[in-house]
Amino acid sequence: MNAPHPSSPTLLPEGEGNILNPKQLYEANKLAKRLRRQVGEAIADYDMIRAGDRVMVCMSGGKDSYGLLDILLRLRGKSPVAFEIVAVNLDQRHPGYPAHVLPEYLTSLDVPYRIVVQDTYSVVKRVIPEGKTMCSLCSRLRRGVLYRVAKEIGATRIALGHHRDDIVETFFLNLFFGGKLKAMPPKLASDDGAHVVIRPLAYVKEEDLTAYAEVRQFPIIPCDLCGSQPTLQRKQMKQLLREWEKRYPGRVESIFRSLQNVHSSHLLDRGLFDFAAVTASGIATEDGDKAFDPEEELSTFSDQK
Repeated sequence: MNAPHPSSPTLLPEGEGNILNPKQLYEANKLAKRLRRQVGEAIADYDMIRAGDRVMVCMSGGKDSYGLLDILLRLRGKSPVAFEIVAVNLDQRHPGYPAHVLPEYLTSLDVPYRIVVQDTYSVVKRVIPEGKTMCSLCSRLRRGVLYRVAKEIGATRIALGHHRDDIVETFFLNLFFGGKLKAMPPKLASDDGAHVVIRPLAYVKEEDLTAYAEVRQFPIIPCDLCGSQPTLQRKQMKQLLREWEKRYPGRVESIFRSLQNVHSSHLLDRGLFDFAAVTASGIATEDGDKAFDPEEELSTFSDQK
């Protein structure tokens, strides 16, 4: 692990190719401020980071993890509470992986980091039949390694780069294919109960992270472990939501807000709501059954636009 505590990085890396005109610079700064605000709000809303925490930022080499690290470094510089950041990358040994990219980038920022080398690629290729989806097994193996490393370095938080669109996509994957109303929470204990997992990008749109990665010129490392795999269900969900958003702007945002506004009494899960205890009290209540919600409340969802 290298030396600690970098200063906050500048908005743009130096170089002649990175010169922006005044309008582009204005938009880039506006984007950066919006991302910092959204991440700061998510951290505050869900109490993700406290004073003294050691936050392990999981780096895949993709735009999301680069953006997460970059924004957390900026927020830490102005945070009223002190916390540590340690970047961790898992080198899964798949062919063609540019192992030098992340160490060079993290060293340039003077960010404490650890590169973990473990050949999960061979395991996945051996176990998963050709043409089948590799993501599930790959994710489980990667998660196990990251949990182990978090314990070794004394991390109190494991920060993942999932954004708003990932959360909505996961909701629909569980809805359509898993028969569950379940998404990715912004904060939850790990499945082994030993760690706290946080998702500071929960309020951030993917398109904003894509734009930010272009502005910051992150050295993106593509994930080619699974190849193209065009039939991945997550890719189908991403395409579906993209088409919805294009046809009905604001729909994805509305779906995301609904995940923050759950009425357990108006669903069917007997574990969440005691239906047996429902009685007619003779007192009007906002949580009562109106048969239909008022039309003005549903106008946002209307297809007649």
